[in-house]
Amino acid sequence: MSSHADVTPAPKRAGRDLYRRVAQLGTLLGLVALLLLFTALRPEVFATPENGINILEQLAVLAIVAIGQTVVMAVGDFDLSVGSLASLVGVVAAGQLLAGRPIVLVVALALAIGLAAGLFNGFLVSYLGLSAFIATLATMTAFSGLALLLSNGTTIFGLPPAFVNLGQERVGGIPLVVLYAVVVGAVVWFTLSKTTLGRSWYAVGGNAEAARLSGVNARLVRLLAFCVSGASAALAGTILTARLASGHPTAGDAMMLNSIAAVFLGITLSRAAVPTIGGTLVGLGIVGVLNNGLNIVQVNSYVQQVLTGLIIILAVSLSRLSRRPS
Repeated sequence: MSSHADVTPAPKRAGRDLYRRVAQLGTLLGLVALLLLFTALRPEVFATPENGINILEQLAVLAIVAIGQTVVMAVGDFDLSVGSLASLVGVVAAGQLLAGRPIVLVVALALAIGLAAGLFNGFLVSYLGLSAFIATLATMTAFSGLALLLSNGTTIFGLPPAFVNLGQERVGGIPLVVLYAVVVGAVVWFTLSKTTLGRSWYAVGGNAEAARLSGVNARLVRLLAFCVSGASAALAGTILTARLASGHPTAGDAMMLNSIAAVFLGITLSRAAVPTIGGTLVGLGIVGVLNNGLNIVQVNSYVQQVLTGLIIILAVSLSRLSRRPS
């Protein structure tokens, strides 16, 4: 790749760099523009420390899902099942808690379900050769159906207060859910940036065949990426259930599209045009500020869905722009 870059004509290199710079500035300026817009519209509500904490709390669960999605997209795939998996895990956790199971056991079971789902997705993609789109679309449908089946399509209430506190308590004014997201983000950032496994994830995402020829077990590396995504979705589903004090069979469904949009937006901030934790967090900021601001100015929820779709189009377009070949 470096030899190719060396022979690239200077005007072409300049054009490529300009495209990437436009994409990067577009993402950052978009976030700044949203902050300024909603501050101007409702300064007494939007531009307050309380609302800042509120945005962080609203984004924390989605952040955990998006962090796992970042890993899968680093290997060149994506996971459509994360939202329905989070819903399924929440329903299972709520049901087990009502049956009197200890909280520690329920959380462990939830994470085990997430890992098993990730293993299954990874096996379908890495070892059976299915495309990530087909494999995770199928499991998304299956997980959604299971969540509805186990809950009879209804919300499960009456969860133990000790469990609910895991999603609603604050430490020094900071919601616990935000601290969970920080810990998960730090662990995955370190893995992606500082470990052999992280370098292998990026190598497979860049060129799986070249990574295999250089000694990387591409199948195993891809499988592990889906395991991280599954575990992250399960953790998010558990925390969301605690935060809502209930288990609902569709509670996490919207997180799939938002997590993918956040990662695509974040890719534009990387000079190498790859998913990063820092970039994903900026992308999450755009999604979170937009949703929060539209709620504050009382924009119809259907309009919010339209705007979310447009954000996804923008995210993919900027991502492709940042990847524009030399």
